[in-house]
Amino acid sequence: MRVLNVAHRGGRSLAPENTLAAARKAREIGADLWETDVAATAGGELILFHDDTLVRTTNAQAMYPDRGPWTTTAFALDEIRALDAGSWFVETDPFGQIAAGAVTPRELLSYVCESVPTLREALIFTQEADWRVNLELKRVPAVDFPLAQRVAALVEELRIETDRVIISSYDHEQLRQVQRLNPEIEVQALVVNLRGVENDPEFETYNARTDMVSEEEVRVLCERGIAVNLFTVNEEGDMRRFIAAGAAGLSTDFPQRLKAVLQD
Repeated sequence: MRVLNVAHRGGRSLAPENTLAAARKAREIGADLWETDVAATAGGELILFHDDTLVRTTNAQAMYPDRGPWTTTAFALDEIRALDAGSWFVETDPFGQIAAGAVTPRELLSYVCESVPTLREALIFTQEADWRVNLELKRVPAVDFPLAQRVAALVEELRIETDRVIISSYDHEQLRQVQRLNPEIEVQALVVNLRGVENDPEFETYNARTDMVSEEEVRVLCERGIAVNLFTVNEEGDMRRFIAAGAAGLSTDFPQRLKAVLQD
């Protein structure tokens, strides 16, 4: 068994989440693949973004003070691209890694004015880096938007090898749509916990919250041939016990930490 080391939202402990800087850092420190979130702009362009609103990880409030609540779907792509998606990381040090000396001054300077990437840029980067990516399809707020269809179409347009792309979502209907559109793209069902999965598994792979599952649940599903990935696994003790239980992959904010555990 080989456990995949998945960098959660890129390497977000060492760089601003869901940016190409985070992806590059995760690649540099040895993650097997990176996980990121797909959202949409007002014009339907696909971007990498986690939250419904731009507030937490950009300077949208300062740039556009009269346009609250700053949902991604209220802004055009050029407006979102004008935002600074990196300075917040430098200013808040969300994982304490700047204070710990794990981020160099040169890296910190480069993060200032880091932009929100498009999905097109992310897929091209993944292809050129000879790497893999897990795309989490988010709920697009306040609009009826064919996210699954648009993502699958872009993968096909760019001629990305399908084994480089995994699509995951809490919205399992989006996964079914992807399967209908391109059965060669791997899908993974996001779930809070594994209750009921053993009795009626629809998908081959489930991604569950670490704090909501037990090692025994993972072990039982593994024995039945159902793959279980866990998120977000940041403590070495949790990494070791879920690896022992048979987890197929661990998503972490610290791929460098998981790499060391796997090497042990």
